[in-house]
Amino acid sequence: MNDEPVAYDILLSGTSGLSGLVRAVESGLPVKDAMVIVTDVRGDLLASAATGEAGEFSFTELVPGTVTVAVNAAGYRPRALPLEVGGTGVTRVEVDLQAGAQVQGVVRAPHGPLADARVTLVDAAGNVVGTATTGADGAYAFTDLDAGEYTVIATGYPPVATALTVAGQGADGHDIELAHPGE
Repeated sequence: MNDEPVAYDILLSGTSGLSGLVRAVESGLPVKDAMVIVTDVRGDLLASAATGEAGEFSFTELVPGTVTVAVNAAGYRPRALPLEVGGTGVTRVEVDLQAGAQVQGVVRAPHGPLADARVTLVDAAGNVVGTATTGADGAYAFTDLDAGEYTVIATGYPPVATALTVAGQGADGHDIELAHPGE
């Protein structure tokens, strides 16, 4: 300024990388096509990508600092992990996903599948986990469930409650028969 040099310091932040692997807890096998999302502390999206054949993902040019890595894949419970991306190099993370169990079946009346029946899923503590209305084929489904004890309640005729233990991938074919007394 005014023909005199001015000293000006510039602080450059380096960029770092993040790579990792997504696996299934039960089998230890890689999870292909899982969506991996990286956000900063404000929740702003920094990067996202799907995992490859071997469950791998990699991001370059991330600013060092605290991030959240969220992973979501069909058939698995979503997972979010806080992580510190280092100032240099590539930070490595392994994410284990638990299978999300499901319960599905058909509600039937004496004349066949029952459309528009209301099905409620209640956990062991008595909390309503979800509700569904059957389609024209009488089918219902609940997904993304934890393992445990549940009660399935179907109404449309006098209500019927059935106990169910969910483990592993869940229960497929948990059919319910509804009828008026004497039918």
